[in-house]
Amino acid sequence: MATVEQHAIDVGPRVRALREAMDLSLRDLSQRSGVSAPMLSQVERGETSPTLAVAARIAAGLELRLSQLLRLDEGGTVSIVRAADRRTGSAGPAAGHRSEILTPPLPGQRAELSRHTLAPGAATGGPGDPPMHEAGSRETALVQSGAVVLEIDSGRHELAVGDCVTFDADLPHHFENPGDGEAVLLAVVSAGLRRS
Repeated sequence: MATVEQHAIDVGPRVRALREAMDLSLRDLSQRSGVSAPMLSQVERGETSPTLAVAARIAAGLELRLSQLLRLDEGGTVSIVRAADRRTGSAGPAAGHRSEILTPPLPGQRAELSRHTLAPGAATGGPGDPPMHEAGSRETALVQSGAVVLEIDSGRHELAVGDCVTFDADLPHHFENPGDGEAVLLAVVSAGLRRS
């Protein structure tokens, strides 16, 4: 198992990637964490390794626990979710919509991949439902089989096998299956990454 010292050496690129994913400047992160911008810059470039106290403040500025920043909560760099171990999404089978979460529940993960199966006539939600995802979320969906219709922001978009769509997932939206057979789509939701 890697030690804290080994993690500290690798924390610079991770801090930079997380900061950029949150659309924060060095100055923004400095204000959020209480760590000076020059120190943050040195950490990101690997010129210095932060003390645990400084790393904890950087983690807090990135809305993470120290263990998440240092990846101490993770069992390694590769996580596999076997087909039999998929988590069930919030959709109920009575609605004709079955969803499975394909990504592992890792700390600090900012994207989730799910597989949705829609029976004929079924939908993932309904008109007037509140947005299902946090502000700034983006969703990309790929139709694997059947045909689906995306209704979003008063627009209607017909999608066939192989079509891929990306949209602001914090807007009220739903997918529906207008066909006679089952439809399957894969969806990736990235939390709060959209730049204004």
